[in-house]
Amino acid sequence: MQTIGVLGGMSWESSLDWYRLANEMVRAELGGFHSAPILLDSLDFADIEAMQAAGDWEAAGAVLAAHAKGLEAAGAGLVVLCTNTMHLVADRITDAISVPFLHIADTTAEAIRAARLRTVGLLGTAFTMEQAFYRDRLAVHGITTLIPDAEDRATVHGVIYDELVQGVVTEESRQKYRDVIARLVDAGAEGIILGCTEIELLIAQEDAPVPVFPTTALHVAAALRAAGL
Repeated sequence: MQTIGVLGGMSWESSLDWYRLANEMVRAELGGFHSAPILLDSLDFADIEAMQAAGDWEAAGAVLAAHAKGLEAAGAGLVVLCTNTMHLVADRITDAISVPFLHIADTTAEAIRAARLRTVGLLGTAFTMEQAFYRDRLAVHGITTLIPDAEDRATVHGVIYDELVQGVVTEESRQKYRDVIARLVDAGAEGIILGCTEIELLIAQEDAPVPVFPTTALHVAAALRAAGL
């Protein structure tokens, strides 16, 4: 297998899941003492979050591009970014490296198309739900994306930043998300994208009446296939 360069730490709660899932999948496939060949660059999320809040995506893109170049220089055969939101600056990363970059929205789109769905609801940070970068990427694959209304978007975003990135998981917030999902389904969503890597700490398939697409797990599986598993 090629070594996978992982840009993580945004937040480390979900990066931990990315790393765990990768190693569990390799062990399940190869058995014995096998584990995933990974170079993990874990950034300080406080720095990135401040850039998000300020809308300074240019600076954030420059930081991630520099770290991606470092992973390539250290021997990574492909690079992944284990956060949905920061794919807003994915172009800066791909421009900075010569090895492949595996876009999380593409791996999610592949799963949605395999399920023969065309219209899905998107849960994520306000940046992911409200800006076009994610929905536009899905549209290239023929997928229509619905987002929650303003009040529900605020709820979803608040739970991510006030709770999940801090490792706080509550039944109250789980029920709030279930209610948001139900409203998206009523609006025509045939499936739900868990479009923030932390959401998988809170929501699973049993929490939705339609298929859910866990972007972290899908991204990990695709990265391992791309690396030669």
